[in-house]
Amino acid sequence: MDKIQLIPPGGTAPITEADLHAYADQQLSTARRAEIEQFLSSRPDERRRVQDWQTQNQSLRHLLNPVLEEPLPLRLPLGPKSTAWPWRSLAAGLAIAVLSAGSAWVARGFVDDGRSARLASNAQPGAVAYQGGDLSGFALRAAVAHVVYSPDVRRPVEVDADQEQQLASWLSKRLGIEIKPPSLHAVGYELIGGRLLPGDTGPVAQFMYHDSTGQRLTLYVSREIPKAADSPETAFRFGTDGPVNVFYWVDKNLGYAISGGSHRAELTRVATEVYRQLNDS
Repeated sequence: MDKIQLIPPGGTAPITEADLHAYADQQLSTARRAEIEQFLSSRPDERRRVQDWQTQNQSLRHLLNPVLEEPLPLRLPLGPKSTAWPWRSLAAGLAIAVLSAGSAWVARGFVDDGRSARLASNAQPGAVAYQGGDLSGFALRAAVAHVVYSPDVRRPVEVDADQEQQLASWLSKRLGIEIKPPSLHAVGYELIGGRLLPGDTGPVAQFMYHDSTGQRLTLYVSREIPKAADSPETAFRFGTDGPVNVFYWVDKNLGYAISGGSHRAELTRVATEVYRQLNDS
């Protein structure tokens, strides 16, 4: 099943592949189960797939339940034999001491490198470009989410672009603030769709786009932003994490991050269009 294009009545969440698996495994609430059953009543192909999963589940239970219910053999020891080795405590103590010292030295190097990077950026007012591994907070989570989902060929998004209105309503409801995917046709990108993701303290949204060559980029929208009013995160910033470049900023209490394999100039061009649309709306 490549697509599930259900537009449920009453503004309920779109039905995804995960919902069908949860239905087959009897992991849904009564209300959500009723929605899935209504959906399957008009999709015989999907109903057959779900029935196949249920049949597989039943076969596995039939095969494995007798083994699960077998009594433990009397000869099976219920606990490990204890053998006293006085020298083990000493060896363990030495190992912990060596590892602690080594970890402290390595950590000191990382801290020094991070402090040097911050001092270098503070010495150049207005500079927003940083080198590899400099991301943190929602920008780092945006880069990780891009790496996880953008290579997926069959299901890169949870809800497709042909359900854009339902996608926007669903994500707005979950994040508690109105959001919608910007149109990037003017800069050569088309919406693939979007998904809901877990953030550090709550849900976040990810929209995915591609250009005519198949190059993908993602727009990550989060309410998990720095609390300090004078935080430098409120300015446009550029950073990298491995092969992923990220252009990110904060606007109207939301954090935005555009991630992709494109170079900085391209991401800046896209970010400018996104920012323009956000402030025109």
